[in-house]
Amino acid sequence: MEYDALDAGEARYELVISVDARRSGQYSDADKPRMRERIYRVLETAFAQAGVGRGAVHTEDRGDGVLVSVPGRIAVTRLLGLWMVEVHENLREENRSLLVPLGLRVAMHVGPVRHDSRGISGRAVDLTCRLADSSVARQLLDRERADLVLVVSDSLYVDVVSAGGKFIEPERFSPARLALKEGEASAWFHLPGRPAPDIGPAGPEDPAAPDDPSGPVGGPDTAPSAAAPAAAATPSAAAPERARDEDDEEGDGGDGGDGDRGAPARYTAQGDLSVHQHNVYQQPVHIGRVTGDSPRKD
Repeated sequence: MEYDALDAGEARYELVISVDARRSGQYSDADKPRMRERIYRVLETAFAQAGVGRGAVHTEDRGDGVLVSVPGRIAVTRLLGLWMVEVHENLREENRSLLVPLGLRVAMHVGPVRHDSRGISGRAVDLTCRLADSSVARQLLDRERADLVLVVSDSLYVDVVSAGGKFIEPERFSPARLALKEGEASAWFHLPGRPAPDIGPAGPEDPAAPDDPSGPVGGPDTAPSAAAPAAAATPSAAAPERARDEDDEEGDGGDGGDGDRGAPARYTAQGDLSVHQHNVYQQPVHIGRVTGDSPRKD
């Protein structure tokens, strides 16, 4: 898409697309050019297959990814639907011959974009890049062993995705709250060809590293999702030790007795242990079991 000097400083509402490669820092200098070739081949072929001419979109190289803006005259539904289907199929075709498959995080948002001779800028661009780089997107890609994850902003989901359309299935998206540098934001996550992903409530204190596939989906930029308030209220695995320490400090003995503390706290046990009240041992608790209000035998 050619830059028009007369439009300098004028904001235009466009679809912004940010594409990042998974674990790009682990590619050697010799492998990175081939990785970049594959990314461009996947995206450009998908544009052609979706009937979007190369000259109709603005593209910026980001080293390990691509930043794209699409003018309003091209239907957003075509990019969310047909184009994403083609991107996924092209990526799967590329990965058939690779020992280490290429993974892509794709984010989309519609908002005001300013063009100049060096590229595009604006909050819409910033948000789109943040969504693609979010720990939820990174971990979904790893945990689910997927080739592709799509992230859309909350406004794009509400305005376009929720209505559905050709190759657009809103029921296959899952929401999450992200604590981004600019503040909290909602986003919706989708793994093409799969059911809605399971995104657990992971708060900012979540110790899992952003790229650790063994940890829960979520990370430093993730706030509890409004879709799961009950789960967000569940105490962490460290709750038993904290609860016992607090009981001891108050001279309560940790027995959940008749003082001002009220009902005993619920917690998830991490190992085998015995629970006692007034020095009378109750039934043992095993790994993964949740304790509740045990009847007193004294």
